[in-house]
Amino acid sequence: MLLTAVLMPILAALVAPLLARRLGRHAGWALAPVPLLSAAPILRALPLGPGDALRESLAWVPGMGVSLAFRLDGLSATFALLITIIGALILVYAGGYLGGDPRLGRLLATLLVFLGAMLGLVLADDLISLFVFWELTSVCSFLLVGFDHQRAEARAAAIKALVITAVGGLLLLAALLMAVAAGGDLGLSPAEASSLSGLGAIDLRTHALYGAILVLVLVAAATKSAQVPFHFWLPAAMAAPTPVSAFLHSATMVKAGVYLLARLHPLLGGTPEWRWSVTGLGLLTMLTGAAMALPQRDLKKILAYSTVAVLGILTMLLGVGSDLAIKTAVVFLVAHALYKAALFMVAGSIDHETGTRDITTLGGLRRLMPWTAAAGLLAALSKAGAPPMFGFVGKEILYKTKLDIETLGAWLVAAAVLANVALVATALMVAVRPFCGPLRPTPKAAHEAPLSMVIGPMLLAIAGLGVLVPQAFENALGSGAATAIAGRPVLMDLKLWHGLNTDALAVMGLSLLTLAAGFGLYLIIRPRLAGLGRALEWVGQWGPARLFERGIEHLPAAAGWLTARLQTGSLRHYLLVVVAAAVAVALPPLASWAMRAPRLPVAPPDAFAGLLAVLLVGGGLITVVLHSRLASVAALGVTGLAMAMVFLVYSAPDLAMTQIMVETLSVIVLVLVFARLPEFLRRSSAVRRLRDIVLAAALGLTMTLLVLISSQVNLEKTASQAYLAACVTEAKGRNVVNVILVDFRALDTLGEITVVAVAAFGVAALIGWRFGLGRRAP
Repeated sequence: MLLTAVLMPILAALVAPLLARRLGRHAGWALAPVPLLSAAPILRALPLGPGDALRESLAWVPGMGVSLAFRLDGLSATFALLITIIGALILVYAGGYLGGDPRLGRLLATLLVFLGAMLGLVLADDLISLFVFWELTSVCSFLLVGFDHQRAEARAAAIKALVITAVGGLLLLAALLMAVAAGGDLGLSPAEASSLSGLGAIDLRTHALYGAILVLVLVAAATKSAQVPFHFWLPAAMAAPTPVSAFLHSATMVKAGVYLLARLHPLLGGTPEWRWSVTGLGLLTMLTGAAMALPQRDLKKILAYSTVAVLGILTMLLGVGSDLAIKTAVVFLVAHALYKAALFMVAGSIDHETGTRDITTLGGLRRLMPWTAAAGLLAALSKAGAPPMFGFVGKEILYKTKLDIETLGAWLVAAAVLANVALVATALMVAVRPFCGPLRPTPKAAHEAPLSMVIGPMLLAIAGLGVLVPQAFENALGSGAATAIAGRPVLMDLKLWHGLNTDALAVMGLSLLTLAAGFGLYLIIRPRLAGLGRALEWVGQWGPARLFERGIEHLPAAAGWLTARLQTGSLRHYLLVVVAAAVAVALPPLASWAMRAPRLPVAPPDAFAGLLAVLLVGGGLITVVLHSRLASVAALGVTGLAMAMVFLVYSAPDLAMTQIMVETLSVIVLVLVFARLPEFLRRSSAVRRLRDIVLAAALGLTMTLLVLISSQVNLEKTASQAYLAACVTEAKGRNVVNVILVDFRALDTLGEITVVAVAAFGVAALIGWRFGLGRRAP
């Protein structure tokens, strides 16, 4: 059922280009039922109360315990319904927005794949599926943001979004692998450790890897949900067509990081580390987004920065983690998705019908675009938190949460009021200024948008009045979503009026103060947008966006410099880099293991073992100190023969014979080659030789510790027992090593023989060319 819901829009993307060619602007109407059909099984599962969950699993890699598993609870159902319902309206809107454009089919197909990827992300229960869908959303966003790829701005914005979110995806993969390893250490099976449901049975916060997992998850979520300092990719993504912006900012891409924090809250939340880091990140992002939204003149840029502010609020609430904060996050999540999608579509309609999004050149459009103006006004009321909109309930609970001084502190109250004042002002900038006042001339003769571009924002704006029936949301989704985030039963109680009491009056007073201050701020900044915009550009020269751009600009030069340093053409240098990298990666953990080991598993020495050790070490030392190449080859041969004796002592005669033959052949070949080389010269300085000695000793220590650790690993006997059992009955041989090489791994051995034979023919050809063998007489 859930797998079908995920695959349905992805499969529908295959026919989207064909429908766009046949139906034109009506293709959106034809494809809109697809996400609604994906929502059908989710709607049938409602209500999902506290603790209710449906699970589906399909074996993916059974040998590794990996399954394609999905879970439907209050949290995933809330996201899934927002994605599908808003996605259906976006498809209809996109048909009208790009009607007549030959690229419409490509846009609709990519939107459908994006929708399916987001559904898979929020419904995934196993970590591998979650990561796959997480990365698929990054790829789809790259294609959508760079949709108009002929424009340099769109290409740059797409690369910016992809690079930042892809880095976050790699960090998320590392965090998930650490979580699987931690789950195994705490007693879970591989199948249980690789699923979110399985990890819920243990306490990851007690594991030594908790700190690393928390940091990696937080950075991954910050890149996806545009938290400071990664926030700049989101406003840059406004280079995408408006249907993409509306879908990206409301319920999909930018909410993925918030969803990740919410889903992992029961596993990672509740600690001081979580509370301070997540709350602090959200607070900084909230204030940054609110401040940067005010000086903007572009409608989509205003909405983009206000989205950053709301994402900061959601992150901050998840960091606090109290029951009231989690309830607030759920309400804010739904309210923001409804009004932000509506406002983006309103902005797109204004741009589509007037040819501009600059609010300083817009005014009086309510007479020419009455339905769009009505939708924008309703959505803006919810964004401003005015009663009786859903946004008002979210703001009321937000202030009530922040008045919990023991949990948050009075400083968060002030920060929340400042941010909401800015959001009220930006709501007026988006929904009042373009439609009120005298009519201004625009690049295109303005008129009402077609039905396909009006129905979406109107329905979403009306849905913001859902506060009139709050019990329906509480019972169907709200309490289940809050419970899934908290990891404990949480019952929501949404009310428009909480009666006459001190807390209710204080909250109402803050709400009214916010609305009044927001209106005053709007009046103050309205005539000063040009100056504020120039100040913002000046400050932006030292911001993270500029640092990223400069990094991308200098990346080719840096890559060339690094290549010149690494690709020197010297085999000695290549070996030095490889060995140094191997030692740097492997030696620290191996040394840590050696210091923690009660004793190293070394067998008591005997006289013969001591003699072999002397031959091995002595041959190696003599090889590096002699100045004669021939003497060094002979000393190296002593080391090889001593190793053959080690194999013989430990009952591996076949390896001993192979080692003897290899050493004999190596000595003969090296003597023949070195005899023709010029006299030995020492070209290295004393400092370089000392460096090489230290590096060689470190590599030797690394390999020694690795062998000692490997000797302590008790491998399963299943494979060896199977080989031994089949050795005589199937291969008719008793030497299991020979049987494995000749029979069980025959093709592998044939490949190795082929490689050796080709190398031999190449050597023979070179020798023949050097000495003139095989040349025809003139």
